[in-house]
Amino acid sequence: MNKGRATSLVLMLLIILSFGLNAEGQKDAGNIAYPKGMFDFVAPGGAGGGWDLTIRTTAKALKDTGLVKIPMPVRNNPGAGGSVHLASLQEKKDSDKIITVYSAPLLLTNLNGTTELGHKDVTPLARLIADYAVFVVAADSPYQSLNDVMDALKKNPKSVKVGGVSSVGSMDHVQFLIMAKAAGISALNQIDYISFDDSATAQVLGGHIDLFSTGLSEVMGLIESGDLRALAQTSDHRVGEGVVADIPSCIEQGIDATFVNWRGLFGAPEMPDYAVNFWRETLAKLVVTPEWDAARELNGWDDAYQDAPEFEAFLGQDYENYKSILTDIGMIK
Repeated sequence: MNKGRATSLVLMLLIILSFGLNAEGQKDAGNIAYPKGMFDFVAPGGAGGGWDLTIRTTAKALKDTGLVKIPMPVRNNPGAGGSVHLASLQEKKDSDKIITVYSAPLLLTNLNGTTELGHKDVTPLARLIADYAVFVVAADSPYQSLNDVMDALKKNPKSVKVGGVSSVGSMDHVQFLIMAKAAGISALNQIDYISFDDSATAQVLGGHIDLFSTGLSEVMGLIESGDLRALAQTSDHRVGEGVVADIPSCIEQGIDATFVNWRGLFGAPEMPDYAVNFWRETLAKLVVTPEWDAARELNGWDDAYQDAPEFEAFLGQDYENYKSILTDIGMIK
């Protein structure tokens, strides 16, 4: 076999091999066909919660805008404030299929000792929206304002049972403690907080807890129907429309504090660059569409978009802020 023919044969074999690798979706080719097949969209909390709503809304908007044309089924993988799913992600490093949503508990569950994993163990893609905490009671509750609750706690820190979906020391708990501290309550560690795996709506409606600390979007429908009465929300301004816009902020009630619940999308650890780039470009396009604007308005979300580099820097700063807060309230020694 002459040298030229041998060289041609080697080149042909390399082309065939390269084609085969691309056909199998290997992650080393610049012209890989992506996305293809089916994505795995995951809410790390229960059905009906804030993470569930966010990722289902995002998937619908991506489909409605035509920005993603392959299936985006959503599944729930709840447990331990998102830590169960976070642990499972570590077994799927380098995946280009998994897209998940997280918010402040990604930082808080690490700080409060629930898990050793945290924001450095996922791939940030974009911060999308800001939601706010809301404190709701049953329609027939004797508490007419958040100050009524705080006055009761000042007299007896065991007098009000507070419930939430997140674990002790995580978001629903901490957002209420931040307000309690700002209201002048010193015995923060004596306040009864009960954590539920799923929504605590039934618990507050049934009188098993006095107050539900949650995200505004998670109970908006029940506020609008009158089944739940909102005492306060944690933005520095009025948010939403209609009944929601009537909810006073904590600041308006003399409690000088705010709490912002950001939500963003993440990939698996060590997500391939081509997948990261696709999602950065796609999400940047999504957030300026009329479909996304309508979804935000419907759910009372504020725009909080950040591209991956800025989002990653934000996560590091937010981690330090929460660390300071937890130290202040005695949850970190």
